[in-house]
Amino acid sequence: MGILVICSYRPRAGHEEEARLLMAGHVPLLREHGLITERPVVQGVAKDGELVEIFEWESVAKSRGAPAIAEIGQHWKAMGEVMDFVPLAQLSEAQHAFAHF
Repeated sequence: MGILVICSYRPRAGHEEEARLLMAGHVPLLREHGLITERPVVQGVAKDGELVEIFEWESVAKSRGAPAIAEIGQHWKAMGEVMDFVPLAQLSEAQHAFAHF
């Protein structure tokens, strides 16, 4: 069994569409490099516009090694230029026992 991860991103003003495009390419890129499982990915949007992505890493080692892969590092850098990586706990939906997106 892999490692389930919930990622949340806050697109910066004026970069919402670019953020969505980068997020759409994120999981396929991770799969291309064999880093995540075939578990279906869940993506959603919080009421304040934050993007949420849930997927499963193959292992802790693969999650930690991902930044060393140039293509992934470049993708994450591009993501970081148009969105902030925010803790799930900062989303208003996460303040409830059953977070709805």
